[in-house]
Amino acid sequence: MVWTVVQQERAALARDLATLCAEQWSAPTACPGWDVQDVVAHLVDSAKTTRLGFVRDMVAARFDFDRQNARGVARERRADPHEVLAELRAVTDRTSTPPAPLATRLVEAFVHGDDIRRAVGLRGDYPPESVVEALKFQLRTSVRMGGGKERAAGLRLTASDIAFDAGAGPVVRGPALALLLAVSGRPVEPGELSRDLRP
Repeated sequence: MVWTVVQQERAALARDLATLCAEQWSAPTACPGWDVQDVVAHLVDSAKTTRLGFVRDMVAARFDFDRQNARGVARERRADPHEVLAELRAVTDRTSTPPAPLATRLVEAFVHGDDIRRAVGLRGDYPPESVVEALKFQLRTSVRMGGGKERAAGLRLTASDIAFDAGAGPVVRGPALALLLAVSGRPVEPGELSRDLRP
């Protein structure tokens, strides 16, 4: 089920990217230092990454996760962003993955998909049940490991568009996607959530 959703999200993102003008590919995203093409290149690199390949890349990056990501982006980035789009289409059906829980593929598809779309004024239509699955994973995972457990500590998160309620404390209410983005350290628009999470 996870892979079906991920593959559908890759295809949907490719359709949206086909509408971009040249300038939009250079739009900055919520990922520090990465523009739209960088995030797409990261998604392509991640889709191509196998468990063994990830280990080799980490050794080459001297076990620095940020350096490993930067090397992957550099590997997949092209002078013509439409070549990166073609690569995204080519990896749409892949099921290779780094050595990480499968739920991370959902997190990546939704959060990075929205990093890209928000940077160019688009909105995604994500399956709420799968967004909740990704959100639950992020709430169990520390910030150090790419999650958002500490950001939501002492708060009660309640989705306004699907049955979801987690935690205890002051209520943070909003769409499940906005909760996922905030827990993952992404900015959301004013009014999307009833209150801010921890930075």
